[in-house]
Amino acid sequence: MSNDRPRNEPIGLRLQRVAKVLNRAFEDELAAAGGSVPTWLILLSLKSGRPETQRELAAAVGIQGATMTHHLDSLEKAGLVTRSRDPENRRVQRVELTDAGDAAFDRLRKVAVKFDAKLRAGLSKDELAQLADVLDRLAANA
Repeated sequence: MSNDRPRNEPIGLRLQRVAKVLNRAFEDELAAAGGSVPTWLILLSLKSGRPETQRELAAAVGIQGATMTHHLDSLEKAGLVTRSRDPENRRVQRVELTDAGDAAFDRLRKVAVKFDAKLRAGLSKDELAQLADVLDRLAANA
């Protein structure tokens, strides 16, 4: 039986492994500031002002159904968001940031900017542009 390893790790596996490392590191940074990736994505999306309803918010951040409801319940309990029924369509829930939600957004934004700067350290503008291009091509190939 041969002990030979592939000379080149499959790119999908390598990318997946790196993505897990980055996600864990980002989760740790956000947790230290009292947040999480889902919280950051929800606050960021609400801050942009585009999604106004719970359904639009779910589509914008890629969190669906009961999982989104669970996250919004937690954020509402923490005083970061409010939900209200749309007076014109009672089936629609409107979601808005509170002042505390704005403050949490600012705190987590600082973490995200610092984390991004850490990832960019030592990479030139050309390397970053090339990385973006390669990632786009990989996505298109998939």
